[in-house]
Amino acid sequence: MEIYKLEDMIKGWFVGNFNQSVMKTSDFEVAVKKYKAGDRENLHVHKVATEITVIVYGRVVMNEVEYTEGDIIKIAPGEPTDFHVLTDCCTVVVKNPSVTDDKYVL
Repeated sequence: MEIYKLEDMIKGWFVGNFNQSVMKTSDFEVAVKKYKAGDRENLHVHKVATEITVIVYGRVVMNEVEYTEGDIIKIAPGEPTDFHVLTDCCTVVVKNPSVTDDKYVL
């Protein structure tokens, strides 16, 4: 058994095709991400990867739609999205496949 700490992972990403991970694979990426109210990510796309975001707790706005605890958002490659945090929140994010430098800010 191997033990890791989420705090040691880069931005919550713990599985994927990057060096600091629990399991290095190009098949997919997984992260647990915590945000503070007011945090945001600018409008961006992934050209290759499909991204699935689960709102574990908190409230966020993506593309002018509010999401809350239990919502699961699937974003297709090429589909633009932004991310605005309304309350402290936690998400689980899965991307398939794991592609380096696949985030393009618009």
